[in-house]
Amino acid sequence: MKAYRILLQALLVFALAAGTAFAQDKAKKQAEIQAATNSALERFFKAKPELRGEVAKAPGYGVFTSYGLSFLVGGAGGSGLVHNNKTKTNTYMNMAQASAGVMMGASETQHLIIFKTTKAMEQFVNSGWEAGASAQAAAGAGGKSAGGGIGENAIADARFYTHTKTGFEAGGAVAGTKFWKDKELN
Repeated sequence: MKAYRILLQALLVFALAAGTAFAQDKAKKQAEIQAATNSALERFFKAKPELRGEVAKAPGYGVFTSYGLSFLVGGAGGSGLVHNNKTKTNTYMNMAQASAGVMMGASETQHLIIFKTTKAMEQFVNSGWEAGASAQAAAGAGGKSAGGGIGENAIADARFYTHTKTGFEAGGAVAGTKFWKDKELN
């Protein structure tokens, strides 16, 4: 009986320690995404100052950083958040992209989505799908971008901006992007 009690206490201590470590890890990951979001926003605002006012007036915005490779077919993945300007809350999300076409490159790309309506933002957070065709040439190194600069598209009551932070991309492709809530961070 005594051994059982000691084992039970040890398991309890281990469970509490694991829960605390998970909470600290979660907070650390959230802080990293928030720092990356703030850095990306400043890059967008520096490249296109009027975006600061658009972001402030919008119901909300999303910022994502993705890393990808492409040569005829490609893929990218990343993470970010959607910020609700009214409630001041963040929804942490992941993204994945697949493409096919005459495209080649490797890059780190930042994405800014400015939602025009609360409904569009909620639909994005809950469904998070965007697909389309694109043609671009963009290069970036050391945080500076050339060629494509900031790309802009309109999607479902939102403006979608991209900025190649580092790497090189050129060509045209049909791409599909999926965004979804990060269950571990929300």
